[in-house]
Amino acid sequence: MKYGILNLGQIEAIVNKLGGMEGVQRFLSGETVVKTREQIFPTWKTIKLGTGFKTADDFRGAIKSAGMFIVNLGNEILNFHAFTVSTEETEVDLVVVSNAELGFNGGAKLEDTCARALELGLELCPNEVGPQLRLQYEDQPYGGLIIVTDLIDSGLRLLFNVSRDGGGDVGRRFLSGSYDSPRDFWSADSRFVFCRRRVVLPQQTV
Repeated sequence: MKYGILNLGQIEAIVNKLGGMEGVQRFLSGETVVKTREQIFPTWKTIKLGTGFKTADDFRGAIKSAGMFIVNLGNEILNFHAFTVSTEETEVDLVVVSNAELGFNGGAKLEDTCARALELGLELCPNEVGPQLRLQYEDQPYGGLIIVTDLIDSGLRLLFNVSRDGGGDVGRRFLSGSYDSPRDFWSADSRFVFCRRRVVLPQQTV
């Protein structure tokens, strides 16, 4: 048996959930479809997009002026040809969720993390969330957040990281980036940023 042994009590519970034997027949015939129930995650932070930055250098200048840094692949992602910004100002609600909170207590590959988040009613972030969150999260404590967008380069997902490497006034606030490869495995306590819903806005390439 592919999924192990079910006891009679478990089988009876499944049949009851489906509405008895008639419900089982409807499920097997495809008439009834079982969907994952959306989970309500609280809004962690609301930020603005489309605030007037039109080029990668606009973001670099603003981040530098704020006393923050762009390191590693952060610059490369800003330069990526598919990176876009909103042409109209709007707000997006962000959710922070760990792999453990998504049900992956032993960690997971990012493709599984994304699939579970979408099943639970979350959405990938617009491209601009990474640098905008860096600018609008001035009071970030020690630690890092992984911004999940739909930016793909040669089959690898591009990720912005919004981080702080120390506490108090001495901690550096920076925007970095990374590639997610099929070999990468993210721990249970990895913290990802998703949006509550997909925001459809006019876009322009920076």
